[in-house]
Amino acid sequence: MRVPPYYRKPSWQRFFSGMAIGAALSWVLFLYFNGVLMEKNSKTIHEQKDKIAELEADIKIWQDDFAELNKKNEEKLTVQEIKVKIVNDKKYKLDALSIYEIEEQTKSDLNILLAKDLDSVFKSRELITKLIENKTIPINDKRYKLKIKSMVIYTSVSIQVEMILD
Repeated sequence: MRVPPYYRKPSWQRFFSGMAIGAALSWVLFLYFNGVLMEKNSKTIHEQKDKIAELEADIKIWQDDFAELNKKNEEKLTVQEIKVKIVNDKKYKLDALSIYEIEEQTKSDLNILLAKDLDSVFKSRELITKLIENKTIPINDKRYKLKIKSMVIYTSVSIQVEMILD
């Protein structure tokens, strides 16, 4: 088999040379447009990296300020409410009014804690314990003492007490 002699005809020579020049020209144009596009994308990526770094720095500053403000506000927290709950009220078969009066009387004794900062209330928890446990409460010709089971000190002081016959 033989290759046809197209190299002798000028029309085929023009066709093949046009294909070769066109391929080379299209390759050059492809490289140029692709390079321009890549350069544009890399510039965008660098701008975005800079902006992300700047925003992360701003976030860190805001978080530090927020943590500092939280710390200051926590130092300024005060007692807003006092809750007293009698745990073993069923044991002595007292009516609801008597239990309510005991709880309210104990709350009124602890009203000095309202609007005090948490640190000073926490430091005086032993005094609070003695204030509650050293008090005798007369109900129905019987005398009771209160014993603290648990005490939670935060913006609301929650105290669970147990009644004991005196």
